Amino acid sequence: MAAIDAHPDLAMTDTGLWRLLREDVACVFDRDPAARNVLDVLTCYPGIHALVCHRLSNAAWRRGLRWPARFLSYLARALTNIDIHPGATIGRRFFIDHGAGVVIGETAEVGDDVTLYHGVTLGGTSWSKGKRHPTLGDGVLVGSGAKILGPITVGAQCRVGANSVVTKDVPEGMTVVGIPGRVVRPDTQRRLAAHGIDLDHHLMPDPVGKAIACLIDHIN
Repeated sequence: MAAIDAHPDLAMTDTGLWRLLREDVACVFDRDPAARNVLDVLTCYPGIHALVCHRLSNAAWRRGLRWPARFLSYLARALTNIDIHPGATIGRRFFIDHGAGVVIGETAEVGDDVTLYHGVTLGGTSWSKGKRHPTLGDGVLVGSGAKILGPITVGAQCRVGANSVVTKDVPEGMTVVGIPGRVVRPDTQRRLAAHGIDLDHHLMPDPVGKAIACLIDHIN
């Protein structure tokens, strides 16, 4: 392990690639009660497989080995149905639960301790070659099917509801739902687990239902 950490081609910033991967595996047990043991995670979790390939392809990408990086990314997508561009910046302890259909674009930036569910897209809204994908702060949780589009910022500890479409910046600690995404719950009303993940999936606010209720009250 020390030899891997010290290898210049595998070092990523100030954290060795091997250490990053160990953290990625360990965080699964904090966020998925179905995880039984390390062998189970290493062999049966496509999110981990995709992330391992991304750590390697990103290291190659940053060293100018663009075709090998893209080809490894392509193989990872074929194996896991998770498409992460090798140019994307992924923080520590990143977890993709279930994983199918996740897409992360080239200029996307993902902070530490972020969780994505299946069907999430971190996509672009233009063909410009500059920054065109979103930035997620630390501790963000994105529900299944959500789309976060454009060079926007979703602040730390935010929660994005399932199937939401977010195209504007979101302040830290907020919950966003709907199409287009709307901030609907202040952080003082959220129930957080030990690692900053909001577990109140069943209490997701319904802004459309609230609006209809207000109209009914007005008619009455």
